[in-house]
Amino acid sequence: MAAAAATPDYLFNLRNHFYLGAYQAAINNSDLPNLSPEDAIERDCLVYRSYIALGSYQLVITEIDSSAATPLQAVKLLAMYLSSPESKESTISSLKEWLADPAIGNNPILRLIAGTIFFHEQDYNEALKHTNVGGTMELNALNVQIFIKMHRADYAERQLRVMQQIDEDHTLTQLATSWLNLAVGGSKIQEAYLIFQDFSEKYQMTSLVLNGKAVCCMHMNNFDEAETLLLEALNKDAKDPETLANLIVCCLHLGKSASRFLTQLKLAHPDHILIKRSASAEESFDRAVQTVA
Repeated sequence: MAAAAATPDYLFNLRNHFYLGAYQAAINNSDLPNLSPEDAIERDCLVYRSYIALGSYQLVITEIDSSAATPLQAVKLLAMYLSSPESKESTISSLKEWLADPAIGNNPILRLIAGTIFFHEQDYNEALKHTNVGGTMELNALNVQIFIKMHRADYAERQLRVMQQIDEDHTLTQLATSWLNLAVGGSKIQEAYLIFQDFSEKYQMTSLVLNGKAVCCMHMNNFDEAETLLLEALNKDAKDPETLANLIVCCLHLGKSASRFLTQLKLAHPDHILIKRSASAEESFDRAVQTVA
C-alpha cells in the first residue's frame, strides 16, 4: 500500500489545468513520459475534453476511432452531442445503449459523460441515475452541480462533505465549495470570492476563475470590479458565453449599454438561456403592444 501511495501523480498538473479552464495549457502540456496504459487513457480523455471545451468537436470526432478504449469513445460521444444539435437524439440513444451494457455501463468516464449530457438536457434525475453513486472526484463535483441546479443545497452540501473527507484541498473540492457558497449566498459569498482569489494567485488566470470572482463581486454589489474582471476574461476568450452573459448583467446594473455583448452572445450561442429569456421577453412585449394597439 505504501508503494502505491508513493507513486507520483503524473497527471496532477494536467487535471488542474482542465478543472480551472486552462484548456490550451492542458493540451500544450500533455506530452508526459512514463504513463501507465490507464494514465495514458485518462491523459487522452483530458486532452480531448479540453479540445471539446475549446469548440474543436470535429478534431475529437475524427481522431478517436472505433478501436479506442471505452472512456475515449464516451468523450467522442460528447463531441458528437455538442457538435450537431440535429443528431442529439441518436447520440443519446447510443449513450443509453452503452450504459445498459454490463461490460462497460459502469465505466466512470462513461457515467461522467452521461451525467454531463443529461445535465445539458436539464434532465437532472436521469443524470443522477448515472452519477449519484460517485466513485471519482469529478463525478462527486458533477453531483454538487446537479443538486444546486435542482435547488437542493442540502444534498449538494452532503455530497461536498464526501469530497472534503476524500481530499479537502483538491481543486474540485474547492471549486464545489465555491459553487455551493454562491448558491447559498449571504456571508458565504465572501468565502467563495476568497477561493477564486486563491486560485488566481496559485495558478494562471483563466476565464473560469475570472468569472467566478466577478460573479462574487456582483453578488456583493461591487459591479465596477466585476466589470474589470469580466473584460479581462473577454480578452482571454472573446466568445465565452458565461463572460458575455455576466457582462450583460453587469452593464445593466452599471447603467451601461449591453447591446453589443447581447449581439455577440446571440451570434455565438443562440441557445444560451439569457438569449432565450430575452427573446421571450421581447415576444411578451410585442403581444402586449398588439393588445393595446
